[in-house]
Amino acid sequence: MQSPPSRGAVTPPTHICSALLTDPLPRPVGRVWRAVLSRLVAVVALVLTAALSGPAPSAQAAVGLTRITGFGANPGQLNMYVYRPASLPANPAVVFALHGCTQNAQGYADNSGLPELADRHKFLVVFAETTSSNNLNKCFNWFQTSDNRRGQGEAASIRQMAAHTVTAYDADTRRTYVTGLSAGGAMTSVMLAAYPDVFQAGAVVAGLPYGCANDVGSAYSCMNPGTDLTPAQWAERVRAAHPSWSGPWPRVAVWHGDRDTTVVSRNADELRDQWTALHSLSQNPSRTSVIGPNSTRHEEYLSGNGSVAVEVNRVPDIGHGTPVDPGSSAQQCGSTSAAYFLDSICSSYWITRFFGLEDSEPQPGTLPAPTGLATTGVTDTSVSLRWNPVDGATDYAVYRGGTRITTSDATSYTDTGLTAGSTHTYTVAARDADGRTGQLSGTVTARTTGATAACWTASNYAHVQAGRATASGGYTYAVGSRRNMGLYNTFITHTLKESPAGYYTVADGACP
Repeated sequence: MQSPPSRGAVTPPTHICSALLTDPLPRPVGRVWRAVLSRLVAVVALVLTAALSGPAPSAQAAVGLTRITGFGANPGQLNMYVYRPASLPANPAVVFALHGCTQNAQGYADNSGLPELADRHKFLVVFAETTSSNNLNKCFNWFQTSDNRRGQGEAASIRQMAAHTVTAYDADTRRTYVTGLSAGGAMTSVMLAAYPDVFQAGAVVAGLPYGCANDVGSAYSCMNPGTDLTPAQWAERVRAAHPSWSGPWPRVAVWHGDRDTTVVSRNADELRDQWTALHSLSQNPSRTSVIGPNSTRHEEYLSGNGSVAVEVNRVPDIGHGTPVDPGSSAQQCGSTSAAYFLDSICSSYWITRFFGLEDSEPQPGTLPAPTGLATTGVTDTSVSLRWNPVDGATDYAVYRGGTRITTSDATSYTDTGLTAGSTHTYTVAARDADGRTGQLSGTVTARTTGATAACWTASNYAHVQAGRATASGGYTYAVGSRRNMGLYNTFITHTLKESPAGYYTVADGACP
C-alpha cells in the first residue's frame, strides 16, 4: 500500500498493475473476471505493490467492532460489523459505512472518524464489508446489474443489514443513513436510488452518480473522464431503480477532491445534477460558503422549506480519498494511518451534521420558542441576528437552513464567512441546563450584500484562453462548475457567469 499523502498533497498516479490493488476505486473488476490472466496480473501487482510501497503506517489502537452473522439470506455475500457506543438512547440513529476498494471494515472504522463521532452523538455505525470472493480487489460491485438493483446481490444484503439493526438494536427507521468512499461511495448512490424508503440521507465521498455504469467497460468511462448527462436523464435513472416510489427522495451530500484523477471531479457535478433534479431544484447553489481549515467550498441547494436537500463540498488540493483532520477539537476526526485517508478536513464531522445527528442524544425540551428573531445588520460576508431571551434558557442553538451552526450564550449571533450576494434562512431555539432543545423560533431570511455577477460571452476557445474554462479530451469545461460546454473550438459560443470569484456557470440568455 502507498504511504498516505500529506496535507495538500496530490495522490501520485500508480502503475497500472499496482493500481489494481492500491486504488480504492481501481479499474473495476467483477465476478466475471476470473480467468487465469487476472490471477497472473494480481500476482504481479502484489510484487509491484511491495516494491513501490512506502514505510508502513504507524500502529494505532483498533476500533472495537462486533461481527454479525445471520442477519438475512445475504445474497451478496457481504460481512456485517457494528460499532456500538458504550451508551445509546432508545431508538438510536444508524449510519451505514461502505469502504473503498482494497479496504475493509476495520480499516474504515479505524481511520474515517465515524466511531468517535458515534461516541459523541450516540448513534450506531454499521460497517458493511465485501471480500475478494466478490471482487478481486474487494470493491463493492456498484457497476454490476446483479448487485446494483433493488432486491439483488450486494444491495439486498445491505438492505437486510438495515432490517436487522431495527430488530436487534431497536434502531430508528426514520433516521437511517449511508455513506461511503469511492466504490463505497458509488454503492451509496445505489442504496439511495434502490432503497429511498430505507435511507433518509446519504453522503457520497469520491463516488459516482447512480446508473452511470452497468458493466466494466462503462465503469472505466464513468470514473475518468466521466459521463455527462442532463439532470433529467440522471434523475430518470434513479426513478427507474424503484419505479413505484413517489417520494420523498433522500437528501444527499457530495464530497470530492478537486485533484482527483481516479474518479474525476466532474462526477461531483453529475451527482449534484442527479439529486437536485429529483428534488426539483436548480443546479445553481442557493448559497455558498467556505468550511474547514482548508477552505473547502460548501454549496447548498435548498428545498422549499429552507432545509438543505443537496450539498456539494469541493475539497481543495487533494486527490482520491476520504478527507480527515486528525486532532481532538470539535471539528476534527479521523486518522491518516492508512492509505486514502487524506489530511484535509474532517468530512465525517460535516456528514454527521448533514444527517442531523449532532443533537441525536438529547430529549426534546419544554422551553418555548424565542420571539423577536431579526437581522441587525448584513455585510458582504456576514449576517448579524438578535432575539428575545427565554426564561430558563442556558444558551441558544442557532440554525442556518435547518442545520445547527453554533450555540450562543447571548441573545445575538453574527454568522461569518458567507458568500457575497447569498441568501440564508435562520431559526433559533433555547436550550436548558441539560442540553435539551426547546421549540424553534420563526424564521428570518437575510441576503448578504455585494457580489454583482460578472458575465462574459465568447467562444469556447476564448474562454479557455482567458482562464474561465479548461479543455480536456477535445471538450471544454467551465472552471468551478465543470459544466461541459461542448467542443473546444472557436465556433461554439457560451455566456459564462462568475459568482463568486473564480466560479463559472453557463448562463446562456440568463446572465444580468
